[in-house]
Amino acid sequence: MVKQNRKWSEAEKLQIIQESEQSGVTETLRKYNLAKSLLQRWRQLYTAAGMEGLKPKHNVVDPEFRRLQQENERLMKIVAKQALEIEFKNELLKKSL
Repeated sequence: MVKQNRKWSEAEKLQIIQESEQSGVTETLRKYNLAKSLLQRWRQLYTAAGMEGLKPKHNVVDPEFRRLQQENERLMKIVAKQALEIEFKNELLKKSL
């Protein structure tokens, strides 16, 4: 048996939550073929934040943040390279004295 990944809209989630309260949890879970834990999670999100809680949340990284991370990595490489050069020059000076 292949498991289907389904996408539920906020309105569908709310409808299922309300239907489970009216006609019973078990009956609703069977009707929509849902896990009890999923319904409980939707109910918790809805009670905590309303319709906003039912919206899908994606990890969207701010482009400015990503640019700053890349610049930070570039600068760290430059500093490491300079530190290595300074150490190398100090070793050469010690050997020549």
